[in-house]
Amino acid sequence: MNKWAFDILLEDNHLLVLSKPTGLPTAHGEIQGDSLFDYAKEYIKKRYAKPGNVFLGVVHRLDQPVSGIVIFAKTSKAASRLSEQFRDTKVEKTYLAVVEGIPNARSGTLHHFLINDDEERIALVSNQNNPLAKEAITHYTVLATYDGHAFLMLNPKTGRKHQLRIQLSASGHPVMGDKKYGSSFNFVHGISLHAHSITFKHPVKDETINMKLDLPKIWLKHFGPWIKVPT
Repeated sequence: MNKWAFDILLEDNHLLVLSKPTGLPTAHGEIQGDSLFDYAKEYIKKRYAKPGNVFLGVVHRLDQPVSGIVIFAKTSKAASRLSEQFRDTKVEKTYLAVVEGIPNARSGTLHHFLINDDEERIALVSNQNNPLAKEAITHYTVLATYDGHAFLMLNPKTGRKHQLRIQLSASGHPVMGDKKYGSSFNFVHGISLHAHSITFKHPVKDETINMKLDLPKIWLKHFGPWIKVPT
């Protein structure tokens, strides 16, 4: 039984765009059948009375404790074309985060080289001479500050594993609630990182799609009115 609530933000013959709640894996979670991918397949199967296996392509992921917009492909052609857009960094993404501390500059760029520690299932900052290291670039803007915390808008230009979480941590400003990357504060709802908007080209139609998703209501209840989402 699906205990998770998610909204359908957009659906056509090629795409299914959903809101992922905090705590639910995008795909292939530790509990079989318990992921956004599994529930999306279940929805399609029931909605369209499809017999047998349902095709659904995973073209990108959000970390389990992160909320926000997730795109799935309903056809193999759409999956291939969307995956190419993500691989070629042609998809524009905006995240919102509350971090510990306040950056010195109101805006700037985080630039690191990252490696994966598969045993610990984390990302680590390395140096560019490491043959396994991959470049990670994120632009940030401080939207508001309060009581030693900052509300940030983040625009990643690369798509590395745990990129935003490790880059913010390495910069001395871990995401609130992200104990894996050094946060000393608790957050009532996973970690305070949300995939707010995404812009991409439709895989079949000649049109650009821009999706936005409001912050979870628990954020506003927890942080109060100093959190103001850009329009």
